[in-house]
Order: sequence, then C-alpha cells, then structure tokens
Amino acid sequence: MRLRSLLFVVLGAVVALPVQAEVTIDGHIDPAEWRGAQHIVDFRQTQPFTGKPGSQPTEAWVLSTPKGLAVAIRATQSPDIPRSRQQARRDESALVDRINVMVDFNGDGRVGYDFEVKSQGGVADEVITNESDFSYDWDGRWDHAVSEDADGYSVEMLIPWYIAPMQKAHGDVRTIGLYLDRVVGSTGERMGWPTIAFDQGRFLSSFQRVELPAYSQSLVAVTPYLVGRVDRAHGGTSFEQGADILWKPNGQTQLTATINPDFGQVESDDLVVNFSPEETFFTDKRPFFTENQGIFDFSLLDDDSQLVYTRRVGGASDDGHGAADIAAAVKVNGSVGSTNYGILTAQEKGDAGRTFGAFRLSQNLGSQTFGMLATRVNHPYLDRDANVLGFDHRWQPNDVFTITSNVVGSRIDQPQADSSGLGATSIAYWQMDDTWSQQWLGMYFGRRLEIDDFGYLPRNDMAYLHWEARRRVTGLPEDSAYSSHLWRYRISALDNTRGLTVHRRFRIQRDSRRRDGGNETWRLDAFTSAYDDLLTRGGNALHTPPTAKLTYERERPRVGRWAWEAEGFVKGNALTGYHRLGYYFKFTPTYFITDAFSVFAGASYEWDPNWLIWQHDNLVGAFDGRTIGIDSGVNWNIGNKQELRVKLQTLAVGAKLRRALEVTPTGGAVPSDEPVDALGVANLGFQIRYRYEIAPLSDLYIVYNRGGYVDDTNDDLGSQFRQGFSLKDVNEGLVKIAYRLEF
Repeated sequence: MRLRSLLFVVLGAVVALPVQAEVTIDGHIDPAEWRGAQHIVDFRQTQPFTGKPGSQPTEAWVLSTPKGLAVAIRATQSPDIPRSRQQARRDESALVDRINVMVDFNGDGRVGYDFEVKSQGGVADEVITNESDFSYDWDGRWDHAVSEDADGYSVEMLIPWYIAPMQKAHGDVRTIGLYLDRVVGSTGERMGWPTIAFDQGRFLSSFQRVELPAYSQSLVAVTPYLVGRVDRAHGGTSFEQGADILWKPNGQTQLTATINPDFGQVESDDLVVNFSPEETFFTDKRPFFTENQGIFDFSLLDDDSQLVYTRRVGGASDDGHGAADIAAAVKVNGSVGSTNYGILTAQEKGDAGRTFGAFRLSQNLGSQTFGMLATRVNHPYLDRDANVLGFDHRWQPNDVFTITSNVVGSRIDQPQADSSGLGATSIAYWQMDDTWSQQWLGMYFGRRLEIDDFGYLPRNDMAYLHWEARRRVTGLPEDSAYSSHLWRYRISALDNTRGLTVHRRFRIQRDSRRRDGGNETWRLDAFTSAYDDLLTRGGNALHTPPTAKLTYERERPRVGRWAWEAEGFVKGNALTGYHRLGYYFKFTPTYFITDAFSVFAGASYEWDPNWLIWQHDNLVGAFDGRTIGIDSGVNWNIGNKQELRVKLQTLAVGAKLRRALEVTPTGGAVPSDEPVDALGVANLGFQIRYRYEIAPLSDLYIVYNRGGYVDDTNDDLGSQFRQGFSLKDVNEGLVKIAYRLEF
C-alpha cells in the first residue's frame, strides 16, 4: 500500500511539472514556448554610442533547442516614431526598422554570422570577419517570422546548429558569443546588448559569452540546377546542369562540393572603367564559394587584400579565351579540439584549366590566436606554379588593446620567371575610453611578393605606416541635425621598397549619424609632393605636385515617398592649376510608388583636367577627361518570395588629348612628339531579373542580360553615350532553376 501511494505521489509530481512547449516560429512570442529561455532586457544605446538605456523598450529571449538556436526579440515603438513600411529584397541594405542577431558559434572572436530581420519580413545574412568586416555574399538556411501590432513588432528565428562549422562542445554546454540589437529606421537609433559598436577596434571578440545546452545536428543537402540559355549575340541555344552538395554530419566536419557549376549570370557587377595599374575588386555571390568561407579569411589589413580571392576561380583564362569553366570544386571545414581547419580545391576545365588549392589552420589560445594559410595554383598553359604561405596572429593582452599581425611569403616556379618574395603587416588598436581611440598600422610588401594567382593585392613593392586618432562626439543638442560624429585624424606615409616617396598624407574625416536615420561623411586628404611609381608599369616614376581632395557622401532614408543618396569629390593641384579643379558628383533619388515598388534614377558626372593614361614604355597621355554615367532601375518586391528587378548602368568617357608626355628618369614630364590617340569609351550593363523563391535556397530565375564595352579614338562624350545603348556584346535570355533537397 505504501509503495502504491508513493508511486501515485511521484506520478502526480511528474504530471505537475511544466512541460517545455516546442518553439513555433510564427512571429508570436508565446510565454509557454519560451519558458526556460535566457531573458535579456538590458539593451543600451549604441548608435549614438552613449551607453544609456535604450530609448525604446526592447527585450529578447535566447533558447537552445535540438533544432537550433532560437531567438525572439520584442521591439516596442512609440506612436510618435514613424514605422517602416518599405519592403526589402534579401540582403538589401535598407535603412528601415530591423533587428540583428549576431552569433560567434565558437566564442573565439574569429568568425561570426549576422542574421537580420526587417520589421516587414525581409532578411539579410552576413559573415563577420576581422572584427567588423561584414560580407553580404553568404546566404544561409534559417527560419524567421514577424508579427506587428499597435505597440511594435515581434521577431522569432531558428538558426540550425549545422548552419556553420563549430568546435565540439565541452560536455553538455556550448559557449557562444552573442550580440543582439534593434534599429529604428526613422531616427537611426541602435539599441544593443552588450554595449559595443562596429567602429570600435574590438567588436566581434567583444560579443557576450553565453552558455547554452549543447546540441548537434546533421544535414545532407543536394541542390541540382539547370540553366537554359538563348544567346542572341552569337547565336545558339544551350543547356547546362550541375549540382551543389552539402554534407554536414556535425559541426566539427562539413563538406561542400560543386559539380559542373554554371552560375547563370543572375548577379551583375557594377560597371567600372579602369585604366589605372591597380585591379578592381569584386565580391563573389556564388553559393559554393560563400558557404563556410569565413575560415579562409586572411586579410592583409589593407582594404580588400586577401590571400584567397575566390573570383580568381573561373576568372579570365590563361589562354585568353574568355572566362574559364569550372569542372568541380570541393571544400572541407571542421575542427579538432580548439584547432579549426579548412581545405579548398577547385579544378577548371580544358588543357589550360588551372588547379587551385588552399589549406587553413587556426588555433585559439585564450588571449592569443595563431593561424596558417597555404595556397597553390598550377597554370599548365603558362607552366607556372604559384605557392603562397602566410602566418597570422592576434593578441589581446587586456580589454582595450589589440595587436593583429601576419607574415606572408610567395614562391613562383616558372621558366625564366622564378621569384620569391616576403610581406608583413601589423595593426595595433587602443580603445582609450568611450571617446578616444588610437590605431597604428605598418605594412611591408616586397617587390617580388606575388599573391595574385589566388589572392588579391592592389600593389606590392611598398612600405606603409599610419597613425590615426579617433574621437567620438555624442550628446549633441536636440535641435541638431546630427546625433553623433566620429572624427578621424590620420597621418600616413607610403614609400616603395627603393625608398621613393609615393605619398605623405594628412587626413581628416567625419562620419556622422543624422537624426533622420541617415549617414554622412566628409573627408579631406592633403598630399605632399611625391612620385607615382606605378603609372608607367615599371618604367620611370612621375613626380607629382602637392594635391588636395575633399570627398562627401550622404544617404537619406525614405521620408514620405522619397529617399536619396549623393556622393562626390573635388580635387586640385598646382600642375593643373587650382582654377581647373577636377570633380565628381553622383545623385541617386528613389521614388516609392508603393511600399513594395520603387524606381531609382541615378546620374553621375566626372571631370578630370589632368587624366594621365599610360601608353607604352615611359609615354603617357594627358587628357581632359569627362565621364557621364546612369545608374537606374526598378525594384518590385512581390511579397517575400518574389521580386522583379530592372537594372540599367551605362558609362561613357570622352577624353580629349592635351599633350603627350615622356616621363624622364628624374621624374619630370617633357613633351613628346610620339603619336597618342584621343580616347572614348562606351560601356553598358542592362538586366531584367525575375526571382521566385520555391523554397528556402531554392529559386527560379528568369533573366535577360544585355551589355558591352568598346573603346576607340572618338573623344566626343555625347557620341559615346549614345553608342552605349546600342552595344550587344552580351544579348541573352536565360532560365535557371535550382532546388535544394535536404535529407
């Protein structure tokens, strides 16, 4: 009898225990579903960065579940603050009401992921590297939902555990780095937890460490795709097919492969006319190369410089026959203990097809992180092997000081062109207090350092130093148009490795947040006299006079039916005369016919009264250069699953020859009798693209592409502008369908 009574008591207690309801991602925060979640209410003002409690109530719930990391955010908004109604396509950088959930799954400050949800349901996802470098190129598979009411809006999301590589948990607990925020679009205010900011030297590594129950998920996904193309420029119809394959047995081992990829020209690069010796950098939206790519980040701490620049794969072929086709590529990411690794290999088709390989290691030791990256590219057509080896190190001795350094070496094996070179960079950042910070940067790249077979480096043969002080200004008067300023004062020096002065610069820059939710930047650069050692591509360096340049950028979010962006600069030097200043201006207004349908019409004009263009040897042409451009289009977001985009870009150049110049060994420029032709350029890019999301990461594209490029000796700007609209080097229609199958 006693045993039976005890059994009834135990059963009654079990029945009385609260049952954790499964979280349903529907945008409605049900207390029963979120019971047991970590509840966060201490959101503070981070934009402007005052550290005060947020002006609008915000709270969040974080819950670890077997299906992924679940996060809910409730954003209350006062009735007197306008709400965003604007629809946004995926990864659109729109200044609207939104929330961000940023996660560092290893909690080591190396790679993070940003999951952004806008109040009207649009999403964006980004990879975060190098503390605060955000890349929209990656698209992940995660769930979200939004609901709205009279007091604000609510967001729920579920991020699967297989979404990114992560180290094995310690026992039953995983420690992640977490940052949450919400942004008010109409004022630009940002309220975050913890209280950190992107423009500080330490952002990603300052995420709040959160301990959660550890779970593991597996995934097998195959995304076959088919592309049908009708080429009206060259004639013919073609069909191509391929597949992306993902195998993620757990967070410690993840494999990605692609077979016979064809990326279908569904993404278009912005038009660029570049006659300079430095290569233009383009981002990469190809799914294979964005998946699990963060481990391969090896920044040389100078703009976009990287040891792995994936646009090289499938880029211009060595035999000059256009872009190379990719046969297959494989990527493996994972971790063993606290060591992360990544392996990447890709093979192009044909006898001239290159073989690319990369191997990455990273080891976290508390306040220090060590890494290694080795790359190799084999060029059978050129009989060339390019090998690069780099080591990087980050040290955070305390809460306010960070030092990041790397050393890189290259070795090229090629008949009559063997070479080897070295480079190194180091950057130190000191966050003195909430107002002041300092940065020191030093770089050295030898003349024989070559990383561009797989990487990207605008120039080698340089030694560079700069010191920068930053001052944050908040607490501005309520009637000010600005909510905060960030002032930057920089002194920099750049020489080539032979000691020739390339520049001495003093810079003042002010980055401002405006109370209308927009951004504004003013920058003044003053250069002393120096030498341009790249203009003649290895010939004599040209002496350049003192120069000044004033740059302005402004972005105003939507007010009523209008939003706009503007940018421009004015520059001058003693050579051209300050009465002949060069300038550039671009203005892009956007008109919202509805919240989902908008039209933008941008126009630009540039005047360069001393445009120096290299001809051959030490001969350059000095031109009066004029460039006119159009950047316009239509965006129609038909719900969250369909979009129609029309994009028109055209650039026209008319460069009238003023004189031919010979650069002398002493850096002077003397008139030359050698013939130099006038220059004209016409460039067109036009695309109509319809996208329908069949399922997450499964899309149907219907696309029409047209464009072309021509340069000749016609320097009449109007003629080149009209000619651009007749270009049909590319004139094709295509249909692409990709469907992701998960097992």
